[in-house]
Amino acid sequence: MRETTAAHGDGDTGTLDEALERLHATGPEFEGWLSNHAPMAVEALVRHGQGARVHRWLDDYGDRLEELPGAYGRITSENWRDALGDARHLADWPVFFAERIGERPWRDVLAEWWPRLLPGITASATHPVIRVGHAVRALREGGETAPRLAELAHALGYWAARHQVLPRDVAPLPAPGAPGAALRAVPRVADPSGGINHRLGQITALPAWPGGLAGGPEAAEGHLRALVRDAVGHYAAHAHGNPVMLVHAATAPNAVLRVLPDLPVELWPAGVAAAWTASAGVVAAYRPDAPRPEPAEGARTGAGELFDRAAAHGDEHAIKLVDTALDVAAYAPETAARAYGAGLRAVELIAPLD
Repeated sequence: MRETTAAHGDGDTGTLDEALERLHATGPEFEGWLSNHAPMAVEALVRHGQGARVHRWLDDYGDRLEELPGAYGRITSENWRDALGDARHLADWPVFFAERIGERPWRDVLAEWWPRLLPGITASATHPVIRVGHAVRALREGGETAPRLAELAHALGYWAARHQVLPRDVAPLPAPGAPGAALRAVPRVADPSGGINHRLGQITALPAWPGGLAGGPEAAEGHLRALVRDAVGHYAAHAHGNPVMLVHAATAPNAVLRVLPDLPVELWPAGVAAAWTASAGVVAAYRPDAPRPEPAEGARTGAGELFDRAAAHGDEHAIKLVDTALDVAAYAPETAARAYGAGLRAVELIAPLD
């Protein structure tokens, strides 16, 4: 299974739980459609030893957040299909999942709902699956506290409420033999204006996953690691296309990778296919006309220094991209310089938290 680069201490566990309790009174979105990134960012801050920053960071970020929306209608085991993808149920889906997690082990609930939710991996610019990835990592590494179980319910609920699939007639294009080359071969959408839903809706063809899914379930983790590694490298050279949105081409597949150890192995291959769709879809929506030279400073930067810079910078996307880059450096140390360069590019191009 995957290496970890840090672990929650007792004090940081308390900090994370306190932060999640604060956040569970807020909604998953603000200003109509922007995703609440705070649960993901505070989990990353705590995991990388920046727990002392969390509450002050929340004070700054939280000014933009809104209260949890009101209930629309109770979701049950009988009517959930009708409520899937219905944003009027943004407050109802977390209640549904909290009830399920209260009845059964959280991994059982996750395994039941993963294949139902996975086709909608691009929902809300992939933020729901990313939030699930952070929630699962916190539970696995830090223990099954009540706020962490509640966070998984909120994350799954957000995904269910915003569930959305790409157009079903997307044609597979021939793909080069490695994820990085395949990402470079992704065609840009014809009209790169408007929001991500408008852009994703234009996609008619994407390269097929390079090399297929050879090796069965046991190879899925390796496939995903290669995708995340190359997506982080792709960001280092292409982030200028949209430094915020292109973060998700790496963090979405990394969220799937984080969840794998807690899923039955027979569900792993579908995760690879969905992760590729998400990563390629984001690249199609926001790719620039040409790459730029990658930051040379990555070779002179250490992991601790890089995350310190991201934490001081404060933007939630920079924090999450650096968090993913550090994952890559841990399991593919030969690519650490490039991964750190991608993190530096995020800190350079994304506006810091105001």
